[in-house]
Amino acid sequence: MGLIDGTHISVLPPRDGYKDFVNRKGWPSYVLQGVVDNKGCFWNISCKMPGSAHDATVLRQSELFQKAHLLPKGVKNIEGEEVRLLVVGDPAYPLLDWLIKGYTNSPNLTPGQESFNVYLSSLRVGVEMAFGKLKSRWRVLLKRSDFHFSFAPTMIATCCALHNFCEKQKDAISTNWLEEFSQSSEIFHQPIQPVNVSTSNSGINAREVLTKYLASQFPLRQGHLH
Repeated sequence: MGLIDGTHISVLPPRDGYKDFVNRKGWPSYVLQGVVDNKGCFWNISCKMPGSAHDATVLRQSELFQKAHLLPKGVKNIEGEEVRLLVVGDPAYPLLDWLIKGYTNSPNLTPGQESFNVYLSSLRVGVEMAFGKLKSRWRVLLKRSDFHFSFAPTMIATCCALHNFCEKQKDAISTNWLEEFSQSSEIFHQPIQPVNVSTSNSGINAREVLTKYLASQFPLRQGHLH
């Protein structure tokens, strides 16, 4: 159904509450949570939480989470089990009935579980590429802007909407833009989020069903522990 992730956008923070905006890498930011489709377009975003917030907190404060019961289920029968449409996230997110993530890296993972993680990680590249294109196109997102911090969420949301328009028009990305994005990433390092251990029974069941299905239908793949 979609790929979810978060990225930090540099802002000029307020004097009051400055510390709330400082992320784990030590620079002030807003967290942009985005969900993209298979074409790299954002179909849901949230940008209202300051940089100190964990991705899981950003999720729980978002409209996506609060209205998750409205998400399409599109139930499929897999190996005799009913599995609904899912949003794919990284280890920073909780495992929910509608949001799936990989297994926590451990030497005790089975070959099937490790392979599931590798396939899921390959899938999540889509949202990372979308963020890269977003920032490459709208370079105001690559550096700290001096306008009032309260305007930043509106500016970021506008850039996301314009990104979608460009993607639908198949607008090409300049290699110079990508290089500038890469250079900026070396200055504003993205914070690494701790693993979220929160799970749900329905999420655990869906992950187990999909793990068995991938192991039986596709080659087992090996990854690297992080």
